Amino acid sequence: MALEFKAGNMPFRRLGSSGLRVPLFSLGGWLTLGGSVKGDPVKEIIKTAFDNGINMFDTAEAYAKGQSEVEIGRVIKELGFRRSDLIVTTKLFWGVRDGPNDGGLSRKHIIEGTKESLERLQLDYVDVIFAHRPDPTIPMEEVVRAFNFVIEKGWAFYWATSEWSAYEIAEAHHVSTKLGLIAPIAEQCKHHMFHRERPEKEYEPLYRKYNLGTTVFSALAQGILTGKYNNGVPPDSRLAIEKGPLFEGLKKWLDSDEGKDQINKIKQLSEFAEKELNASVSSLALAWIAVNPNTSTVILGASKPEQVVENLKALEVIPKLTPEVLEKIEVILGNKPAPDPTYGRFPLQGGLPKL
Repeated sequence: MALEFKAGNMPFRRLGSSGLRVPLFSLGGWLTLGGSVKGDPVKEIIKTAFDNGINMFDTAEAYAKGQSEVEIGRVIKELGFRRSDLIVTTKLFWGVRDGPNDGGLSRKHIIEGTKESLERLQLDYVDVIFAHRPDPTIPMEEVVRAFNFVIEKGWAFYWATSEWSAYEIAEAHHVSTKLGLIAPIAEQCKHHMFHRERPEKEYEPLYRKYNLGTTVFSALAQGILTGKYNNGVPPDSRLAIEKGPLFEGLKKWLDSDEGKDQINKIKQLSEFAEKELNASVSSLALAWIAVNPNTSTVILGASKPEQVVENLKALEVIPKLTPEVLEKIEVILGNKPAPDPTYGRFPLQGGLPKL
């Protein structure tokens, strides 16, 4: 008998322009599920998420060379989830092999990569399939036609983009409209308190024109916004344990002038969160992304079940983020993207400017 999904106090939003409802917080497999976390711990994390109103699970063919999809698919089957209760998303671009056609966004890789992802997930379809990166070597018409084919085959309900520029997303919409094909519904982008220009400024016209929604990753800036690195790198932290260019680069960045400046701001945010909101800085950082009206879902990462529960405390902070509180946060951050220049013009809705 299938486990019954209960949303509890989890809010749901439409994913961009689509009719698909997604939880405000979802669970992702990047760096953890199938990689540093395998076996029963994966089941415990996913079951904890499901029990707390998270029914959306995000992965990619590139995560742990396909093992993230394998682990998530295995757990879905073993736990006996009802498929219609779940939202499963995956991404294509970096394949699991190194052949000349085993990656990118050619029609060949989109179609073959989708079929291989479904095999690893042990699913007949995914809800959304993302183009994990843009591919400037492939004509946009080929990309759009291939994803349209995948949807018509019933292997996915929607397609979306990840880390595409506003120009590339607009081009995909233009080609889709011109050919009468299905356009992307969302963008999976990095967005956190110190990474704002692209999601808040570059994409702003897309939100208005296409009702674009975002599925946000790295909302805690690779753990920096948890405050755990405020006084150096703890020996039991991911930065101390994990190897590879990503983590080595983060360690070097922490010692840079920019890194030290951001750590100072995080210390201020930590004090603000504790004194004014009775919350942790990580809960504040997650809630701050969640209140953005263009955010469809915030993808959480977890290496243990307790982290899922801890991160969901952000739901308690969201109602506290009044306009006044948000303005105080902006003063601390000091990095709000500047609006585009109007060259002396003024918005028609507001009437004449006051002199």
